[in-house]
Amino acid sequence: MSESYGFETRAIHAGQSADPATGSVSVPIFQTSTYKQDGVGGLRGGYEYSRTANPTRTALQECLAALEGGAHGLAFGSGMSAEDCLLRAALAPGDHVLIPNDAYGGTFRLFSKVLSRWGLAYTPVPLGDLDAVRAAVRPATRMIWCETPTNPLLGIADIAGLAGIASEAGARLVVDNTFASPYLQQPLALGADVVVHSTTKYLGGHSDVIGGALVLSDPALAETLRFHQNSLGAVPGPFDCWLVLRGIKTLAVRMDRHCANAERVVELLTAHPAVGRVLYPGLPGHPGHEVAAKQMGGFGGMVSFTLRGGEPAALRVCERARVFTLAESLGGIESLIEHPGRMTHASAAGSMLEVPPDLVRLSVGIETIDDLLADLTHALAD
Repeated sequence: MSESYGFETRAIHAGQSADPATGSVSVPIFQTSTYKQDGVGGLRGGYEYSRTANPTRTALQECLAALEGGAHGLAFGSGMSAEDCLLRAALAPGDHVLIPNDAYGGTFRLFSKVLSRWGLAYTPVPLGDLDAVRAAVRPATRMIWCETPTNPLLGIADIAGLAGIASEAGARLVVDNTFASPYLQQPLALGADVVVHSTTKYLGGHSDVIGGALVLSDPALAETLRFHQNSLGAVPGPFDCWLVLRGIKTLAVRMDRHCANAERVVELLTAHPAVGRVLYPGLPGHPGHEVAAKQMGGFGGMVSFTLRGGEPAALRVCERARVFTLAESLGGIESLIEHPGRMTHASAAGSMLEVPPDLVRLSVGIETIDDLLADLTHALAD
């Protein structure tokens, strides 16, 4: 679908024409492993085996590409499998990658515990400091891996600035756009080469599916990625693809509410005496506020904060919340609360990416805001 259409229109229609056989407005769930061939090699629509291609997955991949302004979309069984496929397809043993010094714990684990054994070198760098990034580039640097905002410290990186450094170094810039979603941020338009998503999060939006995605415009790299996608086999099933497609249809209206609720939560937290520091790019005092305001259409629904009472206070707040559910993950319609140091980022414990023990992370949902504020007030009370 042409980019001349608005975001909401593309989210509902891109890759999702009415089924030609029945007229079904909703994309059918093609729950099949294989396809009848019209003679040896006579494929109908190019489909032969659902690990290689499936019509429901094709619809999702086309929609994802349209939302990110890319030419090619690839869907995976999880965000981590999307990352693994990209790194193995685009890099080789001996290559070097710059990663955020506050990267998601699962991404750090992939680099430090899995791909380092394969011969991939990496250096954690504060990506918000372009001088530090430039100084960390080596002759073997082939990729800059960026999260913005980062998980869970909500750091901001200048995508266009990083794209310039990557280009000078002959490297690719990859941006994990999970926290912002394509509704709030368009990395490819800012110079990124590849966008990564955990479609489990805001794209799916209902905490009922696991998935991942890559979006890009380079046809040669896209062909290589498709080969690896098929060879590695970590693809989503058709029902999972359908669930993400269904979630995408309401992404715009959900993100508006996530952002609005998060802003009210931030107001409460910044004024509360038990809170030490609030991490949210929408705050004027946030070190990445100006960059975020320039490259994002809103500041998102993720909020992190520290407690003056240290880790015991952080654990107590997590356990006392009721409307905010104590759970990992993020981006669903329901509000979640977690302790990153002991939950999502436990794999970074003892490393230079270890998160503060007094940190609490919120995924602010779309419930009635007064209920969310009352719940946090109760959880923060002495």
